[in-house]
Amino acid sequence: MDAIVDNALRPETIPERTPVPPFDLVIFGAGGDLALRKLFPALAQRNREGVLPGESRVLAVVRKEEDVEGLPKQIAQRLHEDGIPKDQIEPFLRRLTMVLLDAVKPETYKALKTALGDSDRVRSFYLSTPPDLFIPICENLAGADILTPTSRVILEKPLGRDLASARQINDAVARILPESRTYRIDHYLGKETVQNLLVLRFANTLFERSWSSRDIDHVQITVAETVGLEQRAGYYDKAGHMRDMVQNHLMQLLTLFAIEPPNMLEAGAVRDEKIKVLKALRPIVGPDVQRYTVRGQYGPGQIDGQRVRGYAEELGHGSNTETFVAIRCELDSWRWAGVPIYLRTGKRMAQRYSEIVVTFKPVPHSIFGNGTCDRLDANRLFIRLQPNDGVQLQLMMKVPGSGRLKIVPRQLDLRYSTAFDERTPDAYERLLTDVIRGDQTLFMHRDEVEQAWAWVDPIIAGWQDYTPHPHRYAAGSWGPSQAIGLIERDARSWADPDLV
Repeated sequence: MDAIVDNALRPETIPERTPVPPFDLVIFGAGGDLALRKLFPALAQRNREGVLPGESRVLAVVRKEEDVEGLPKQIAQRLHEDGIPKDQIEPFLRRLTMVLLDAVKPETYKALKTALGDSDRVRSFYLSTPPDLFIPICENLAGADILTPTSRVILEKPLGRDLASARQINDAVARILPESRTYRIDHYLGKETVQNLLVLRFANTLFERSWSSRDIDHVQITVAETVGLEQRAGYYDKAGHMRDMVQNHLMQLLTLFAIEPPNMLEAGAVRDEKIKVLKALRPIVGPDVQRYTVRGQYGPGQIDGQRVRGYAEELGHGSNTETFVAIRCELDSWRWAGVPIYLRTGKRMAQRYSEIVVTFKPVPHSIFGNGTCDRLDANRLFIRLQPNDGVQLQLMMKVPGSGRLKIVPRQLDLRYSTAFDERTPDAYERLLTDVIRGDQTLFMHRDEVEQAWAWVDPIIAGWQDYTPHPHRYAAGSWGPSQAIGLIERDARSWADPDLV
């Protein structure tokens, strides 16, 4: 325990935060993996920083009697493992109220209504559940007269499994709560480096003037994971990587990268520009999926020197579900016409990292003679989301010395860990308090979700018709060889993650 406390954020280094108004946060699915790994630690950290008012509560909804006593112990253990000091764990646990409830049984909501009482605090309901429970939970909340004029609902991704189911959920929720009180969460939008995309572009003349097809050759967006199925086999094998990652995480990164300048940093203005980007995506339909997309599934391999099982072996039976997706897409817009955007994401890959790489066009003519350098590399901007969050700019530089002129690529390095003294908060810390404050800037409008599904659905349909069997790749690799061919057909290559 002493080692954990020593490595934890010391009280004197805790940054000052802006408190939120008094609230009651109700978490459905409180015993699930997301709540234990992310939601409770994020709230405990905010509590430690003095952001949560004293009278605010966290109500954990559980289905089993044993969880009423068991879950607080699990939460305490998780917070201990995350380095929260013991004297900070107990004050947070005192905020917890356990509620025994079955989400699909209206009569059990009386317990929640009683626990909430008649308080006029902001009520937020976090639905950390499968999407097929979103509608019954919202309907039962309304039927039990639990919703107040300040109530908000937070919907965890994925929102449905296609356009039709997403619309069904959105329509049902809209009958109960207005769009202004509906928060569709994608935790990638809460990451510091993702938020910094807007600052990088719109607070720096250097980048905004070059942020177009005039100066940019191509863009790569990669989200690579080393994990396999973990505890999500039942969900994942029905969803696949396109639904689990591309439709939400990668689409959101793409929109924030490519949006036009909003009139102001306000939720409605930012969302409007993001929707325009999604509408500008050139459709990939029918046989085009064979040329512009690659789907793969990992087999046995090695990661960090350890043998790992293939997807089918982990699952226990054969499957055509994809665990890897690569896509070459384009935006039909004035700013981005002709700029290829390469998306790549997969499980059991060689490294865990997420980044956006912007490759600028090379200089039109080199004035440097033979022997000066092998070639003039194009400038590249690396926007790393995880790990080693930060921004690196690759430039061509002269090697020091008075002898023959020699030029090599080198990087200007601005990492959060070295550029700032402040702790980098987890994405959920920001997003949960944004909900309570009523700020929707980093949340998705229903039109965003539906437009993303409208682009993804034809690709999934095309796979069934033209590439029903995913390409195989070894765990611990960078995906199937066809993904390399996807970008090399354009005389380009995937960026080396070790450069960052």
